[in-house]
Amino acid sequence: MQKRNNRYIIVLILLLVIGSFNKHASASGLPDPDGKNINPKEIIFEHLQDAYWWHITTVNHHHISVYLPVIVYSSKSGLSIFSSSHIAHNHTYKGYYISQEGKNAGKIVALNDAGEEIRPIDLSISKIPFAILINSFIMLVLFLLVARWYKKSPQHAAPGGLVGAIEMFVMSVEEDIIRKSIGHDYARYSPYLLTAFFFIFINNIMGLIPFFPGGANVTGNIAVTLVLALCTMAAINLFGNKAYWKEILWPEVPLWMKAPLPLMPVIELFGVISKPFALTIRLFANITAGHAIILSITCLIFVTVKMGASVNTSMTIFAMILSVFMSFLEILVAYIQAYVFTMLSSVFIGLSRHNDEH
Repeated sequence: MQKRNNRYIIVLILLLVIGSFNKHASASGLPDPDGKNINPKEIIFEHLQDAYWWHITTVNHHHISVYLPVIVYSSKSGLSIFSSSHIAHNHTYKGYYISQEGKNAGKIVALNDAGEEIRPIDLSISKIPFAILINSFIMLVLFLLVARWYKKSPQHAAPGGLVGAIEMFVMSVEEDIIRKSIGHDYARYSPYLLTAFFFIFINNIMGLIPFFPGGANVTGNIAVTLVLALCTMAAINLFGNKAYWKEILWPEVPLWMKAPLPLMPVIELFGVISKPFALTIRLFANITAGHAIILSITCLIFVTVKMGASVNTSMTIFAMILSVFMSFLEILVAYIQAYVFTMLSSVFIGLSRHNDEH
C-alpha cells in the first residue's frame, strides 16, 4: 500500500512538472518547433512579475486567460473601471495602455498633452492581489472546517486526516516557536503569528502549482513580504515594554556614547528598521530564487532544440529529473521559509517583552 502511495506521489509530481513546462512554454506563445523564438529572460520575468490578467494557456494561438478588473484614476479622464481584456495584447482603451519599455514597462500608462507617458493612480486588482484573495479564501475554508470538526466532535476525540495535519502544524508552531521565543504572554501573539505562518505556507505551496489558480509568485513579490514585515514591526514596537525602549533610547553603556552625541541610540534605532528589512528580503529572495531556478531549467528544453535531437533529448530528460528534484526541494523550502519568518518574528517580539532581570 505504501509503495502504491509513493507511485501516486511520483506521478503527481511528474504531472506538475509537465504542466509547468506546458504553462511556461505557452505563456509567451513563443517556443516553436525550431526553438528560434524562445526568450528565457522574458519567460522568467513574465512569471515572476505581476500582471493585469492571469494567463492559463494558449490553444492554436488563442490565449485563454482570466482577465481582471482595471481601476485607474487620472485628473484628465477621472475614474475608469474596465476589464483588462481591453488593454491586453498591446491594445489601447480610453487612452490607457500597457507600456512596453522604460521605467513604466508592464504598467498601465496614458499620454499627456506633451506626448509623454504618465502613470494614473492605479488601484487595479492584478494577478498578485487576486491570488492573495484566492489563497486567503482557501486558508479561511481550511480553518473553518477544522473549527467545525472540533465543534461537532467529542471533547477527547483524536483528529485525523486534514484536521489532524493542520493541528500538527498549529501545535508545532505554537509550542516549538511562539511559546519558547516569547514566554508567558505568548498567547496574545499566537493569532497573528499562526496567521502569518499559514498565509506564507499556503501562498508558497500554491505558487508551486503550475496551473490556475496556482502559479502566482505571491511571496516572491517584495511588496507582499514588506507588508508582512511591517506587521511584525508594529507588533514589536507597539507592544514592547519599558525595558525594551530603555535599551534602545538609553542603553547601559558609558555616558559619552549616549550624550551629547547619541551614538548608541542611533545604532539601536537602526536595528529597529533593519529587523523588518531582513524579514522582507529573506522571504522575497528565497522564494524568487526557487521560481527562477525551476523556470531556467524548463527553458533548457527549448533552448537546446536547435542543437540537435540527441542533445535536446538528453537535456529534456536531465531537465525533467532536475525539475522533479527541485519541486520536492521547493515544497521543503515553502515550509522552511514560513517557519523561519514565524520564528524570527517570535524572537523579535520576545526580545521586546523581556524583563529587566533577564
